[in-house]
Amino acid sequence: MAFTAQDVKKLREMTNVGMMDCKKALQATDGDMDKAVDWLREKGLAKAAKKADRIAAEGVALATVVDGIGVVIEVNSETDFAAKTDAFQDLVKNLAVAVAIQNPADVEALKACKYPGSDLTVTEILQEKVMSIGENIQIRRFTRFAENTSVAYVHAGGSHGVLVNLAVEGDIDATEVGKNVAMQIAAMSPKYWDKTLVPQADVDHEMQVQVALMDNDPKMANKPAQIKEKIATGKINAFFKESCLLQQDFVRSDLFQGSVEGYIADAAKKLGGKVKFVDAVHYVKGEGIEKKVDDFAAEVAAQIAGAHK
Repeated sequence: MAFTAQDVKKLREMTNVGMMDCKKALQATDGDMDKAVDWLREKGLAKAAKKADRIAAEGVALATVVDGIGVVIEVNSETDFAAKTDAFQDLVKNLAVAVAIQNPADVEALKACKYPGSDLTVTEILQEKVMSIGENIQIRRFTRFAENTSVAYVHAGGSHGVLVNLAVEGDIDATEVGKNVAMQIAAMSPKYWDKTLVPQADVDHEMQVQVALMDNDPKMANKPAQIKEKIATGKINAFFKESCLLQQDFVRSDLFQGSVEGYIADAAKKLGGKVKFVDAVHYVKGEGIEKKVDDFAAEVAAQIAGAHK
């Protein structure tokens, strides 16, 4: 029995399985839609599709350098237990290699890439991993730095992945410098990299907050407006010091006492070269993903309340 592109599309909508697998299913079953669904289920692909509806908020944020190319990637699973398995860890590492070598434009492009060491695509491998691991697995995001010197840092087994990009001059190894800066980012989560990057709107907002604090302070409320603004302007530096990476106090005070910017310059000088912070990416595993919380007591209470209505 022949089948059309519309049949492939319909089967995909019915099973939420990829187009190529739907086409294979229809070819294997001579275009019989019901048998094609069974074929996909028997292969485990339709079951994998059902898992795609489940929330994946655990996983790994991995930062690594592959042949000089920096990559940070977040891949999510449903449970921390699954994320710690060798199969999942190997999957994330290989996805990072695919990003480094094949330079996909986005997550969808990555899914179409060849999986390292295999003739299969990333999508096909993901489907296999969903079946073998037994959980929904999602590639959430990645960033790739091909220029300059990248240094990777992974905190707490993948709860944080930080990739720092440095411009290095002179024949020096800036790996330790980059790692210490990455650890600072993981520990302090700065909102901006440098005070020059803070939008004016954010500076204005902070000024308003500081003035409002003085308006509500009995000791300061009666001060002239220009005096309050002058004091608020002075406190903006404290805002920069708290919110901006390069202006923050360097947390490794055993190595250097001063700002992160000062540490980078001092460390580079001691190494006999120059190091400039260019950019960084900080992924926090599951950040912003709404996790499903099962509150059995609340569910029972709601059912009881409904029964008495």
